[in-house]
Amino acid sequence: MVQARRRKPARHFDLDEGSSLLGTLRLSAYLGITLALSPLQLVVLLLRVPARNLLPRFYHRLTCRIIGLDVEVRGRMSAAAPTLFVSNHTSYFDIPVLGSLIRGSFVAKTEVGSWPVFGWLSKMQRTVFVDRRRHTTHRQRDDLQRRLDAGDNLILFPEGTSNDGNAVLPFRSALLSVAEREARGRALTVQPVSVSYTKLNSLPMGYRNRAYLAWYGDMTLGSHLWQFARLGPARVVVEFHDPVTIADFRSRKELTQHCYAEISGGVAKALHGKVE
Repeated sequence: MVQARRRKPARHFDLDEGSSLLGTLRLSAYLGITLALSPLQLVVLLLRVPARNLLPRFYHRLTCRIIGLDVEVRGRMSAAAPTLFVSNHTSYFDIPVLGSLIRGSFVAKTEVGSWPVFGWLSKMQRTVFVDRRRHTTHRQRDDLQRRLDAGDNLILFPEGTSNDGNAVLPFRSALLSVAEREARGRALTVQPVSVSYTKLNSLPMGYRNRAYLAWYGDMTLGSHLWQFARLGPARVVVEFHDPVTIADFRSRKELTQHCYAEISGGVAKALHGKVE
């Protein structure tokens, strides 16, 4: 597995008592809406209500607003059902950012299901948990296939780990093998999506200050979230690239390379402030 090197922020913002109050208010509000909406989502899941993906999207939008994530959308999101959304992965912040836009479920490593709070939330959004060991790939593919055949959109992070947000790590093609099968009688739509953290406190974030939002390596989740909650707002650029299918390529590896090129190009463009 390729690991991103940990980079400390180049400068520290002034975190005074006012900043701590802001952080406390933000996290308290986040906890409040989580406690209020989780029981409702549980009832929706138990009753198998068709619109069970609507509440998570509303929840993620509230989360982004509360913790200070300003999401800018570029491109057009695929309307095909199902669609496999393929994205780069910088931080746990990617979850509310993408969840606020896409009506679907995430694909996450098995360990996430046991995380405090976030594990519970991931189950509430019907996350597909996968074991990333190579010898279990066929079983993971079957699990994904069942969800796609049911018409569920899925969000996949093929890097296999988060990184410092300044570049995109190589993609693993194994889980994209699901794109080789048909879903609901037709070729599966695959849409590359790039997520880029570009500004903090209305200023360009810069190469090393992106660590205020990126979460990787040996960073502790609680302290990282507390530090960011006292800052912000942060601008996040989400670009939906043109949808494709496996039929557009000679192999799964070519499809994977295409997604990587589109996403890494979108991230580079956003980080350099380019708008087409």
